[in-house]
Amino acid sequence: MNEGMDHTPLTRDFFDRPVQEVAPDLLGRILVRNTDQGPIELRLTEVEAYAGKVDPGSHAFRGRTARNSVMFGPPGHAYVYFTYGMWHCLNLVCGPEGRASGVLLRAGEIGVGAEMARKRRFSARHDRELAKGPARLATALDVDRALNGVDAVGCPQGPLSVLQGAPPPRDQVRSGPRTGVGGEGAHQPWRFWIDGDPTVSPYRAHVPRRRPT
Repeated sequence: MNEGMDHTPLTRDFFDRPVQEVAPDLLGRILVRNTDQGPIELRLTEVEAYAGKVDPGSHAFRGRTARNSVMFGPPGHAYVYFTYGMWHCLNLVCGPEGRASGVLLRAGEIGVGAEMARKRRFSARHDRELAKGPARLATALDVDRALNGVDAVGCPQGPLSVLQGAPPPRDQVRSGPRTGVGGEGAHQPWRFWIDGDPTVSPYRAHVPRRRPT
């Protein structure tokens, strides 16, 4: 995975743009998770955009809360949330400060540090499954709420950083509805992925929860 990769860190200006621009532009970039045991490098292959107050699928649709406050900026920080009582998910905040938006990191290919990821994702049958899905990605990279609010562009030696990597050609980028999003936000084509990449997670439509009878 390291061949042809540019390890120059991305700047804050990269993230200080509309989320619909940042999300597809993150494909092919390298996310670095620096741990006490060494770095883990992941090439992003699938992401989803969430656009704050104009997006019913976003955590920030109804305004600022203690949980989502990181989404309001500054851009380039990590937003980590806990879901289903057992999983964490990692997002990167983007857009102008004060206007919430973020990109959910859904999947990627782990190169450097794969042996560390395997220990955390011991149920993965193949390396392509180590970070295939947002909860698996966070688990493989040892991401939890302790990283919520961490600056991913201010310090390359910090817990998280994002490098230039090797973006795919535009004709290899696909888009479609976001996974598991229901209601008015269900049909926004704000999920982006690299066509044919084996680490991309399968699409799953939202399934409404049954109300008890």
